Amino acid sequence: MNLSYRIYYVFLRNLISYKRFVVPTLIVSLGQPLFYLLTFGIGMGAYVGMFGGKPYLYFLVPGILISSVMLAATFECLYGVFVKMIHERLYDSLIATPVSAEDAIAGDIAWGAFRGLISGVLMLLVAICLGIFPVSWGGIFILLLLMSFVGILFSSMSMIVTAFAPNFDFFSYYTELVITPMLFFSDVFFPLDKFPEWVKVMAQFMPLTHAVDIARAVFLGTYSWGLILNFLVLLVVEVIAFYLGVRFMKRRLIT
Repeated sequence: MNLSYRIYYVFLRNLISYKRFVVPTLIVSLGQPLFYLLTFGIGMGAYVGMFGGKPYLYFLVPGILISSVMLAATFECLYGVFVKMIHERLYDSLIATPVSAEDAIAGDIAWGAFRGLISGVLMLLVAICLGIFPVSWGGIFILLLLMSFVGILFSSMSMIVTAFAPNFDFFSYYTELVITPMLFFSDVFFPLDKFPEWVKVMAQFMPLTHAVDIARAVFLGTYSWGLILNFLVLLVVEVIAFYLGVRFMKRRLIT
């Protein structure tokens, strides 16, 4: 895989372009996760009561943080990349320069991760304003690293889908059959212990489940050795997804 420092220039190009639409995109990035936080956390939380001796919001917020990163990174590397590739023909211009196809793709994966990080940070700030924050300042730093890591993971997964997408409608299969079930069966809104056994098994094959487990442990300060396994699962999936995302997108761009 031919990657170089030119990834930075692709990322910088996206950042400069992003500045023109920063306000509306921030609002959009904040919209759906904030809706979940308010309706589930405050509305339903009033009926749910306490989780492990703490208000339901303490259970919900870590999952919302990670899922907001997932959603922002996913949509950036689905629709955003498709527009650049098909409608703007941006990749054709990029690979005509010293920027390689791998650099261009990896730069957009990094950008998708950055968009996810922005969304996660916004949700973290909202949670802090609601009085829900990690047990330590060090936990905030770890959460930022985790959100960056998760952003790369889901950007890479989305890049694989975009590499095979003939049109915008194709993305509905991925968002409805993969992202939405992952959102509702990855321990984000409800604990998995009350679900049927087959749901629990299925959840362990969803990377979001492992990311949420780590975020919740960091947020509450409940560390355990099992988190190492969660991280290893994420790492393996991320490495594979990144490699396949770059490879499949390169094949589409140069054929």
